[in-house]
Amino acid sequence: MNYEDIEYTVEGPAAIITMNRPKRYNAFRAKTVEEMINAFRRAWADSSVQAVILTGAGDKAFCTGGDVKQRAETGDYGPSESGMFEIGNLHKTIRDIPKPVIAAVNGLAIGGGHVLHVLCDLTIAADTARFGQSGPKVGSFDAGFGSAFLARVVGEKRAREIWYLCRQYDAQTAERWGLVNWVVPAADLLDEAKKIAGEIAEKSPTAIRVLKQSFNADTDHQAGLSNMAMSALDLFTHHTEEGAEGAAAFAEKRMPEFNKFAAI
Repeated sequence: MNYEDIEYTVEGPAAIITMNRPKRYNAFRAKTVEEMINAFRRAWADSSVQAVILTGAGDKAFCTGGDVKQRAETGDYGPSESGMFEIGNLHKTIRDIPKPVIAAVNGLAIGGGHVLHVLCDLTIAADTARFGQSGPKVGSFDAGFGSAFLARVVGEKRAREIWYLCRQYDAQTAERWGLVNWVVPAADLLDEAKKIAGEIAEKSPTAIRVLKQSFNADTDHQAGLSNMAMSALDLFTHHTEEGAEGAAAFAEKRMPEFNKFAAI
């Protein structure tokens, strides 16, 4: 498959999936998501691949989530072959692939990009990386894995802080909170990720597969919450003035006027 939004390579035991939209800070549109699902399934089917590295092109961003500019322009995340925006299926694929997925966070991991790294089995961060949520700032949310699973990783209080305040946190803070496993110099990031993939490749693939499935079993019920959350998000962003206001304000580089939608 010829990819437009990502790059896919195999180096030794590692498949490397690179989100390649640096001019949009590697924000994903429907096509990007579809290509990533395809790439993960290629890695799944390749017996030479023992681990997958997920990273972003350039040195500014790992991924900044859904392409809000695209949403403001067209009202959706653009066309795809399936005709659907399959972000929920991407989340499921990252969890279901029976090989560890290593997030190599090279810059901003914000919004839906933050969710992607949280879902990966391991995260290695450049010392220049920054982490955080943006959903409520732009009229969006992830009430499934992006919040419920995050709470399992960092605890309820930290997860609520991340979502309610939409602040950005440096790599050292993320490591202290348990959001990332290691922080390394930016120049060493990909080499370190490949090194970790090499260590995994020395282990029994069946043992690793069963361990990943065992770790996932405790939170598999959150997939149901994720499905419900995606349905709610679709209704909110496409059929309410409040949802449209967030994207419009982002595209127009102004503060959104959410106060008129305050709940009673």
